[in-house]
Amino acid sequence: MKTIDGIGLTDVQAVYSGPEGVLWELIMGEQIHIGGFASSMDLVGKAAIAASASGVDLCCCNGAGMRFLVRFAKVEKMTGVDATRTVVDQGRRRCETEGLADRINFVLADACETTLPGGEADFVWGEDAWCYVSDKAALIAEAARLVKPGGTIAFTDWVEGPAGLSDEEAERFLAFMKFPNIQDIEGYSKLLAGNGCEVQLAEDTGRFAPCVDLYLNMLNMQLTYDALKIIGFDMELLGAMGGEMQFMQTLAHEGKIAQGLFVATKG
Repeated sequence: MKTIDGIGLTDVQAVYSGPEGVLWELIMGEQIHIGGFASSMDLVGKAAIAASASGVDLCCCNGAGMRFLVRFAKVEKMTGVDATRTVVDQGRRRCETEGLADRINFVLADACETTLPGGEADFVWGEDAWCYVSDKAALIAEAARLVKPGGTIAFTDWVEGPAGLSDEEAERFLAFMKFPNIQDIEGYSKLLAGNGCEVQLAEDTGRFAPCVDLYLNMLNMQLTYDALKIIGFDMELLGAMGGEMQFMQTLAHEGKIAQGLFVATKG
């Protein structure tokens, strides 16, 4: 697992409380994860999430994943946990607007220490957000604590790819993304197994590189003005961010970063 010093929860909260978070939603949509709706459908199918189930979404951001699950997987009840008040407040407003507030609840808390009761969730869910968590061992332990015996932990996340990152590449990538570290597929699998979970799937989705290509094309070909407006029409800043995204694009095409998909069952 590659790690960088000096990045923590306050940095992540700053991203999603300011213009950078708005910019990510502009280019990735309300479902701020690689592959959007198609990725969510893939995960819900592979995890066999049952209608009428209840789940916990760790690092739920604005709750788009929970709204997806309630609408399209017919999940009965969701509780989302996120440590950034801005996105929690935004998520609550969106659920109210969409008439889903009676089935979706938000908790403002650290995903590693949710204070939620253990052993009650049918499943724990996450989509491309656990990369922001410093203590991934504590996060997986909390997921395993929350889910019932026989229940499911299903998530996607940004991971180090099979080609591996050099220390210099990792430092640049992690600093840009505000990730304290990046796990790999084997590392997550070991953490799940170490917490009494049987890993059913641990795979590279193959979606990362084509999606980054899409995001850059959107920014360069259609959304330039919209992006500039979000960051105060700072052309220099947009150029710098574009350069870092092109670097990320190169890493993705070289197999050095990827989107991992994981499904595990608690014993």
